[in-house]
Order: sequence, then structure tokens, then C-alpha cells
Amino acid sequence: MDVNVVLQRYPFDVKLEDGSEFTFRPLAKDDKIMLARFFQTISEEDRFYLKENVTAPEVIQGWIDNMDYDRAVPIIAIAGGQIVADATLHRSRAPARRHVGELRVVVHPDYRRVGLGARLIQELIDLGRALELETLFFELVDRREMGAIHAAATAGFEEVAVLRNRVKDVYGSLQDVVVMERGLESDGAYGHF
Repeated sequence: MDVNVVLQRYPFDVKLEDGSEFTFRPLAKDDKIMLARFFQTISEEDRFYLKENVTAPEVIQGWIDNMDYDRAVPIIAIAGGQIVADATLHRSRAPARRHVGELRVVVHPDYRRVGLGARLIQELIDLGRALELETLFFELVDRREMGAIHAAATAGFEEVAVLRNRVKDVYGSLQDVVVMERGLESDGAYGHF
């Protein structure tokens, strides 16, 4: 299915079990300042494990200038007029890997442990199905991202590999990366799509 067709369902509102409400929608070009502010709310230690330096203005500018929903679909959660989470489905341009998507999810510290991350993971699963992907995966730092590992496992992801000593923590100690994967059964139903 064409990504532009899939994105027509946004924006929409989500209400979690605790009563908190969010609007989910794709990141837009005019979200640059709001996105930069969001990443400033993430602790330096948490940002350290992200795949890019999200506090560098040129990184945010590059994302905005080169936004390509065929490559990466960033879904943001808005509460109180601010971005409180960013969940992105990354797809490869390589034909041999086009059936696989990588998930990345970052949630504001004040909105963790309320189910927002889990709801965004489910949103990316539904999005992956709608885009006819066959497999999704996460790469998470063992012992450091235990909440995300638990949320992924709850959403049906299974540990398929442990990459020993793959990253260094802020103190220079080597840490393992856990690769979690989930197949996307083609049942004809795309969740909310």
C-alpha cells in the first residue's frame, strides 16, 4: 500500500487506560522547533544511546529537510500542544531488505510507564502491516532500556540475538544490544487501517 494513502488516517486522538489523551500524527516540516524542544526533555544519558545526536540543530534540520516517508515514517504523540513521544518506522531502500522495518521509540520521561510507548509500538506494528512489511525489529541496549524491552515483548517481539559489547555506556563500559523481532502475519486486517 502507498505510504501517502496510509498516512491519510492521521491525525487521530488516543486515550490511554489512565485517562491521558494524545494526538498521533506524522511529523511535519513545521515541527522542527517543537521536535528540538522534545529531545531536550530527554535526559543526556537516554539521548546517549540514540542513533544520532538529536541535540545537534543540523541533525533536526536534516531530518526536516530530507523528510521521506518512503524511508522513515515518524509518528509523534502530542499532549498539551507539545511533542511527548516520537516513534519512527524505518524502511530500507535496498530491494533485498524492503520487507523489513526497524522501530525506534522515544518517550518523554513524564509520559513513561503509562502505556504510551506500548501504544506507539502497536501503532508502528499496524503501520508496518499496512505498508506490507513482513518483519519488524528493535535494537535495544540490554539493562539500560528494560522498559522498552518489556514493552516490545508484550507486543509480541522476541529476542533473536544479543550483540555482545556492541555499545559503550556514558562511563565507557561495554553494553550488549538486544535485537528483538516480530513477524507481521498477513491476516488481511491492518489494525486501525
